[in-house]
Amino acid sequence: MSLAQHGQGLRAVVLGASGAIGSALVRLLRTDDRFAEVIALSRSSDPAFTLESESSIAACAQHAGQGGALHWVIDATGALEIDGQGPEKRLGALSAATLMRAFEVNAVGPALIMKHFIPLLASDQPTVFATLSARVGSIEDNHKGGWYGYRAAKAARNMLLQSAAIEAHRRLPQAVFAALQPGTVRSPLSQAFVAPADALAPEESASQLYAVLQALRPTGRAQFVDYRGATIPW
Repeated sequence: MSLAQHGQGLRAVVLGASGAIGSALVRLLRTDDRFAEVIALSRSSDPAFTLESESSIAACAQHAGQGGALHWVIDATGALEIDGQGPEKRLGALSAATLMRAFEVNAVGPALIMKHFIPLLASDQPTVFATLSARVGSIEDNHKGGWYGYRAAKAARNMLLQSAAIEAHRRLPQAVFAALQPGTVRSPLSQAFVAPADALAPEESASQLYAVLQALRPTGRAQFVDYRGATIPW
């Protein structure tokens, strides 16, 4: 899906725009003159975006919708370490509280973004709705175990997107829905788990994700792909 198919005067929203990948995507989109407006939503934006608050998400959607239909929406939210708690490596480390928080941040919040932002997509033009997933959210690709809450929440995020894509296709036949694996990116999220030399720069990940999104075609379903465009099993 080349941007030529989208035309000019496009409107985009990036949620989680203060994160490493989100901020890189905002900068990239703003260099493309096909986009007339790129709305960056974060805790410090106006209106402020708070992932754990549906009223905040709804207010941000109302704000974004005032300028007309949207063409690209990218949900760049997510967290591996939450409230100082890293991913669980064994069953004995599980607790209801940490599991609930993992789902709140990595599945429930993103689902509410889908609820409020997918209806804003233009129905008569090519559009994109993308959400940051993770390879560890693939059930089929799980060969190591561990990371219980994060894996499960990302798998739930994928399923929520798939259901939303199937429902939305009836109104948005030209829409691409994508769960994106951005690679291991140098960021506060990854620094405790991988050396900076072994991680992608946020700008490199964003550039490749941008190219992948332009290459995808509507299928009536969500697509789970990595930053190189390779399909990941659900």
